[in-house]
Amino acid sequence: MAEFFRKKKRICQMCAGKSVDYKDVTIISKYINEKGKILPRRLTGACAKHQRHIANQVKLARYMALIPYVK
Repeated sequence: MAEFFRKKKRICQMCAGKSVDYKDVTIISKYINEKGKILPRRLTGACAKHQRHIANQVKLARYMALIPYVK
């Protein structure tokens, strides 16, 4: 008997009302892994529009030296 489980649909956090800003390092650090790379959409649960926004904010935070390029 094979039972199939439906995966719960992830909701984009930014579509739900939360925002990501390059100055907020604690939120930005949720979107990068331990090596400093930006996590993909399938792990962050963001829509395509907001994943691009996240990537831009992470890159800006790196440029402003709030987070390192490599850990």
